[in-house]
Amino acid sequence: MHLQTNSFPNNTGDTMIELENVCKKFGQRTVLQNVSLYLNRGEFVSILGPSGCGKSTLFNIITGFVKEDGGSVFVKDDIGYMQQKDLLLPWKTVISNVVLPLDIRKVNRNKSRKIAEKYIDMFGLGGYEDKYPYELSGGMRQRASFLRTFLSSKEIMLLDEPFGALDSITRGKMQRWILNMKRKLGRSVLFVTHDVEEAIVLSDRIYVLSSKPSKVKKEIAVDFNRDDKENRLFSQELLSMKQDILKLL
Repeated sequence: MHLQTNSFPNNTGDTMIELENVCKKFGQRTVLQNVSLYLNRGEFVSILGPSGCGKSTLFNIITGFVKEDGGSVFVKDDIGYMQQKDLLLPWKTVISNVVLPLDIRKVNRNKSRKIAEKYIDMFGLGGYEDKYPYELSGGMRQRASFLRTFLSSKEIMLLDEPFGALDSITRGKMQRWILNMKRKLGRSVLFVTHDVEEAIVLSDRIYVLSSKPSKVKKEIAVDFNRDDKENRLFSQELLSMKQDILKLL
């Protein structure tokens, strides 16, 4: 997905996304009011807020699907965008689904499949290349969707509540899996969720949004257990931070 970008004078080479005082209305209803945030190279940043607060609208502005009414938007590179629903085409096999971004770019068919095959095992899809979406579990479908998003991006991935439809056990497994993938792939990730614990476990920083009209109530650095995020689940710091965030929501 190629995007138009507006340069900010203060951008460093490590800034992948920056929004400055972004506003958006739909009719007479203000959805976003002076929202500012940024994503640096290699970061995992979550946008956390109540359902319906405009988190997905922010993503649509970043991708260019929706135009902001005010403020500035900077996006450095091509983006992969993964929504809550996996959106796999039911009549296509796993391998045909994941190479769709390459097919759209008119990449040679044999070349596109060779590119995807390099990552099939890493994404836990080995042996499922010729399966159809209905033959996969919810977690497997999300892995296929994640691989498709990865192949459509260069450095930036937008993940819009990708685990929201999964049961709690599968969701926990997918959280651990995505942390492992993040270490291996090194992408910069902007992640939307309304799950406080999920945001704390996965993130380097969290933006807490208010209800509509949505504003950034607080930016929170998640400084503990940076090198072993999975162990955040068992820490007192998580409980303390969760309590502070819930007071903001």
